Amino acid sequence: MPDQEKKSLLYKLKPFTDRLPAISKPEGHVHFRTKMLWVILILFLYFVMTNVYIYGLDKSTTIDLFAQYRAIIAGASGSILQLGIGPIVTGSIVMQLFTGAKIINLDLNDDEDKAVYQSTQKFVVLVMIFVEAIPQVFGYLSPSPIFSHNIGVLASRVSVFGIYPMLNSGKVLSQIIIIVQLFVGSYLIFLMDEIVSKWGIGSGISMFIAAGVSQQIFTGALNWYPAPTAANGVAVTGPLANAPVGTIPKIIYVLFHVPLGQLTSSGFETLMLGQPNPVTALAGTIAIFLIVAWTESTRIELPLAHETAKGARGRYPIKLIYASNIPVILVAALLANVSMFSYLLWTNPAMMKIPLIGHQAWLGTYATGSTTPTGGVAWYVSNVNGLSDWLLPMINPSYALGNPQLQNHTFLQIAAWIGTFTFVYVLGAILFARFWIETTNMGPKAVAEQIESSGMQIPGFRRDPRVMKRVLERYIPTVTVLSGALVGFLAVGADLIGTVGNATGVGLLLATGILIQFYDAIGQEQMMEMHPVLRQFFGG
Repeated sequence: MPDQEKKSLLYKLKPFTDRLPAISKPEGHVHFRTKMLWVILILFLYFVMTNVYIYGLDKSTTIDLFAQYRAIIAGASGSILQLGIGPIVTGSIVMQLFTGAKIINLDLNDDEDKAVYQSTQKFVVLVMIFVEAIPQVFGYLSPSPIFSHNIGVLASRVSVFGIYPMLNSGKVLSQIIIIVQLFVGSYLIFLMDEIVSKWGIGSGISMFIAAGVSQQIFTGALNWYPAPTAANGVAVTGPLANAPVGTIPKIIYVLFHVPLGQLTSSGFETLMLGQPNPVTALAGTIAIFLIVAWTESTRIELPLAHETAKGARGRYPIKLIYASNIPVILVAALLANVSMFSYLLWTNPAMMKIPLIGHQAWLGTYATGSTTPTGGVAWYVSNVNGLSDWLLPMINPSYALGNPQLQNHTFLQIAAWIGTFTFVYVLGAILFARFWIETTNMGPKAVAEQIESSGMQIPGFRRDPRVMKRVLERYIPTVTVLSGALVGFLAVGADLIGTVGNATGVGLLLATGILIQFYDAIGQEQMMEMHPVLRQFFGG
């Protein structure tokens, strides 16, 4: 434990953060069936909450600031889960950056410091809920006029000490009610994540992401309803005017309803590349799934032997994706916040007046009624959605017509967009991978101490944490960088090819990795409850 004079200032928050609502850990072993029941129950509640819409919201004027990142935010536009896991992930980013930069003086190998870190992170999450909710509600999640009027009438009847005139005829009060609903939804998600982590299997956040992305992929591949408009708002014309939205029903429709002459003239190109859900997107989705499945099983295994128990051997696996998919979640969440605040600075009447950054074209420009940037820094780091978003406009500028995101940009600008987007994702994933490894006790020093405390050693080397640390430093730092770069490239690659259901490359990458890890976790849980003889037979 650190000396009293060297303790972090965060210890002063401990009396408050320790009183925040939390889920208690189980006192004993939780049976596998009980864990699965908790997982199913929480997943059911999550889908219910995505359909609980904000009371009093004017849906006709609602603008979703996180539309580009909805797949990984794990929420639903207009519902009490409008913010999704955004505040949780953003809070984690803030804590990791401050800890990694040594601004926060906490030793995460120390139990007391680690407890302070975790409790402070809960407090930061609460702060981030308001930071993300208030700008949206006072700008783009407007209460309906009828709701504001009714709340104003009610407030005028119970008004005390002249507070009512400050509420602007009930509008401000109705906005506060919407903020409270967003706070309740976001904090329930936070507690549900704790329930899954302590009483279920895996991570609640991961499960919510996988559930949302799987739903998008399922509907994107199998939706049989026709699309009234294209993804960019242009009416669908030609041989596929009445075709279903889903890729597979669209293929079947073409085979039975489109004449061969129309198909060869323009229908084939539209089917393969045209939004929504082209065939290339389905092919890209399948390819990324197979690549991630292969990389998840690729690892380096260091042999271990017990110091005293002769014949007792083991292996410490260092996966190719050592830092898991967490780095791309953090990068995507960071870019989602960049997109949100650049949009607010461009369109919000109050924030437009902020000196140097308010309504500045270099930061981000937006078309009226759209949350997709059309220029500035926000455009260069915005998401790509398939070949029709970048490759076709680079080949023929006429493909950019009708798409405000591209129609005013040259070949070099589009190339710079793709290059910047790729560079930011890959570099960000590498940096966050390094932070993640250090803050989760997966670095060489922490792993060496874990191996040493278990009584194991690497055969041929002296049993000393410093020796083991030097051996692990040959592998873990390099694999960490490769891990971050690989998941970054996979996420960008999926976006460049396109994904069905507009699940985004990050969403697809995360969902695939999460489902594979969840399957492995289920196998480990079942093996833990096997008879020792059976466990040894199955390789446990």
